[in-house]
Amino acid sequence: MTSNQNYLAVIKVVGIGGGGVNAVNRMIELGLRGVEFIAINTDAQALLMSDADVKLDVGRELTRGLGAGADPEVGRRAAEDHAEEIEEALAGADMVFVTAGEGGGTGTGGAPVVARIAKSIGALTIGVVTRPFGFEGKRRAAQADVGVSALKSEVDTL
Repeated sequence: MTSNQNYLAVIKVVGIGGGGVNAVNRMIELGLRGVEFIAINTDAQALLMSDADVKLDVGRELTRGLGAGADPEVGRRAAEDHAEEIEEALAGADMVFVTAGEGGGTGTGGAPVVARIAKSIGALTIGVVTRPFGFEGKRRAAQADVGVSALKSEVDTL
């Protein structure tokens, strides 16, 4: 007899950057089940605090584990440098949710890379992002706009 487990979609939730990893941590705290959680960050210390099933410390050589410094280009390069590790973590997924806080470095620059990899393995790819508050400034808002546009072009829906 075949179990129903054989017919369930494999869903993975990827939090990238500080905001994305915080979102994943909150979902875990709330007891969300039936998905695999993946935390990706350039900030090694923040990554240690995550309870995600899989933790990927990206950009070790680039940032020395100290974060992307709110630079999306650093976030993008960090994710691209670890594309094989990200692909391994996403392997087998039918659906991937990519969550990030837009406007900073790792999430803004890295989320489109994660989404591109997810789509390349055939997973339905959904982006879920937050935008910065007005008081965070025009620069962060402008970076968020660019990041949202970049992510939108890589996901099935945002």
